[in-house]
Amino acid sequence: MTFAKKGLRTLLAGTLALGLCVGPTAFVENANAASQVVAVVNKTAITNGDVVRRVAFLRLQRRKGDLNKLAKQELIEEALKRQEIARVGMSVSTDEVNAAFSRFASSNKLSDAQLNSILGQAGVGAEHFKAYIAVSMSWPRLVNARYGSKGKLSNQELVSRLLENKQKPVTTEYFLKQVIFVVPASKKGIVGKRKAEAEASRSKFPGCDGAMEFAKNYLDVSIRNLGRVLEPELPPDWKPLIEKASGGTTGTRVTERGVEYLAICNQRQVSDDVAAEVVFRAEDIGKEKETGENPNSKKYLDDLRSKAQIVEN
Repeated sequence: MTFAKKGLRTLLAGTLALGLCVGPTAFVENANAASQVVAVVNKTAITNGDVVRRVAFLRLQRRKGDLNKLAKQELIEEALKRQEIARVGMSVSTDEVNAAFSRFASSNKLSDAQLNSILGQAGVGAEHFKAYIAVSMSWPRLVNARYGSKGKLSNQELVSRLLENKQKPVTTEYFLKQVIFVVPASKKGIVGKRKAEAEASRSKFPGCDGAMEFAKNYLDVSIRNLGRVLEPELPPDWKPLIEKASGGTTGTRVTERGVEYLAICNQRQVSDDVAAEVVFRAEDIGKEKETGENPNSKKYLDDLRSKAQIVEN
């Protein structure tokens, strides 16, 4: 789980469901038992006490399965991440972690002391939670710094994906021009009039080659050449209008610039390398939105794991 809003809400639901209605449990007693090393990650020891606290944390999240095994694996992964964060020097500050802890408490009508108490009663402890926060905030920055926030695929990655798929994905290629009936910020009252003008002009649009001459027939109309745009790259606000377009132009939209529509100069199905990369990147972004996890995070972690010395007892 990342320290994304979705993850925080999931965690909080468990905290409120369990932490406010139970007193001190066996988790606390077990955490205070004599420490035993259960794993070593590049000379960093993970103890049974660490595992007990993480199991308690997983219970608050209402996770299922073999919690002891899951807890150990999460802690091993966090140790790898923490070591890499320290090596690169990209850790968030203590103040940032404390501020995140306070926001978490405040957004759910709890004081820091109350959240401390809940975590303590559940056997997790504030320090364990803060350590989790620190890694969860620092790691995405590290992943983005290494791979870039746009997640561009390397040639090797592209070839690997193509081999996995056995054939290049197909997508629609558009060549677009943007027609803007400008509405100055000081004249927002004329939006309705401009919208009517824009709508009426669509039936008269002569095609992209004559777009500049067409604009001269209207007051304050500009034409922008958007060039080649692949279907996965279409802005969400425009995509439905483009898919429903008739007569070579889309319906109009009121934007901060005025009233706009798009002219579709050409469209066709393509399956070249550029299209493949765009499709694959869109798939990765979709997975990231669903899971809250950057696909490059696993890639980075797998690389660290392959080079690490990990001993489990």
